[in-house]
Amino acid sequence: MINKTTAQQIVDTVKDVCGHDINFINEKGLILASTNPSRIGTFHEGGQKVISAGTTLEVFESDTLLGTQKGVNIPVYHKGSLAAVIGISGDPQEVRIYAHLAERITLLLIREQELNAASRTLAEKKNHLLQLLLSNDRELTARLSEELKAFHINPRTPKRIFLMEFKASSAPESISSLETDIYHFLETLPQCLYSYQYPHTFTVLFDSPDLKEIKDRLSSFVSSRKENLKVGIGSAEELPKLGSSLYTAKTALNTLRFSDHQIALFDELNLEILLTDIDEIHRKSFLKKSLQKLSPEDIQLLRTYFQENCSLLHTCQKLFLHKNTLQYKLNRIHRLCGLNPRNFHDSVILYLAVKLLDIPGEEPFDDTPLHDDTILP
Repeated sequence: MINKTTAQQIVDTVKDVCGHDINFINEKGLILASTNPSRIGTFHEGGQKVISAGTTLEVFESDTLLGTQKGVNIPVYHKGSLAAVIGISGDPQEVRIYAHLAERITLLLIREQELNAASRTLAEKKNHLLQLLLSNDRELTARLSEELKAFHINPRTPKRIFLMEFKASSAPESISSLETDIYHFLETLPQCLYSYQYPHTFTVLFDSPDLKEIKDRLSSFVSSRKENLKVGIGSAEELPKLGSSLYTAKTALNTLRFSDHQIALFDELNLEILLTDIDEIHRKSFLKKSLQKLSPEDIQLLRTYFQENCSLLHTCQKLFLHKNTLQYKLNRIHRLCGLNPRNFHDSVILYLAVKLLDIPGEEPFDDTPLHDDTILP
C-alpha cells in the first residue's frame, strides 16, 4: 500500500518534528524505511508482534526483542486493513504522542496516493482515447462514441488539434511548475481531450466551433510565458480524419520558427506552409546560391526592406539612411549576388531566402562562412 519512497518521506517528516529516529515496518516485519539507514531491510520483532496482535506495543528496554529498541510501535489501519507499523525510538512516555502524529501523516499520504492514482487513471483514459482517435482514419464505433460522450465530447461536431510545446532546456523546477500550470489550464478548457508527450509537447483535441474562445484563452495563457511556450492549431476535421488536423497542427507549430509569435493557426498560413516543408539539403543549396556572398549587414538590410514592403522611403526612415545610401547598398547587393532587390522576380527569391535564413538554431551553410571576405564593396 505504501512504497519505499513514500515510506521514507513519512519517517523523514516525522523526525523533523520530533527529532527521534523513526522506522516504517512492512507487513513482513521488515523495516522498509528508516531515519537510521543501517536499519533498513532488517527484521523488527516488535513490529512483527504488532502485526500479529493488531495493537500498539511499547518497549521500555532495548534489545529485549530482536532488532527492536526502546520506543513505541503503532499499527496504521486503512479501510479496515493493516497498512504498516510505525516505530519511534525513545522513551515511550516521551514519543507516544509522535507515534499518533506519524499515524495521521501516513493516512494522509495514503489518501493522497489514492487520489493521485485516480487522477492518473482518468488521464490515462483520456490519453488512450485521444491516441485511438489519432491513430488512423476510422469509422466511429458505438463504443468509441459512448466513451467520447462520457467526457462530454460530441462526436458529430468537427474537431481540431492544437499542439502546445515548451522549452525542455529550462531548469527542472521551472519545467515542473510549467507542466503543472499547463495541466491546470487544460482542465479549464471546454470539451477537451489532451495527452502529454514527454519531454515537452501537449496534444489537445477541442471542438472547432470553440476556436475563437480557445484561441483567445491560449493567447492569454501564453502571453506571460513568451520565452517558454509555442502553440500550433490544426485544421477543422471530422473525427475519422482527425489525423489531418494533427498533421496541420505540426505544420503550424513549425512555422513559428520563422517568427516571434507564440500561436499559429493553420487556416491563416500561406507561404509559411511551403517553407516548413523544404528539406535541409535543398534549403542550404538555395541559400548558398542566393545569399552566400552577402554580409550579415546586407541581409539585415534586406530583411528590413522586405518588412517595409520594398518601400525606399520607409526603409530609409527605419534604418536612418539617406535615400542615395540605400540605393547604393541595394545596387551593391545586386552586384554581389546577381539578384536585384528592386526587380520583382529577383526580390521574390531574396525574400524567400531571407525567410529561410530566419529559422533559428540552424546554420545556413555547412562549414561555409555567410559571406566571402575577399569580395570588396
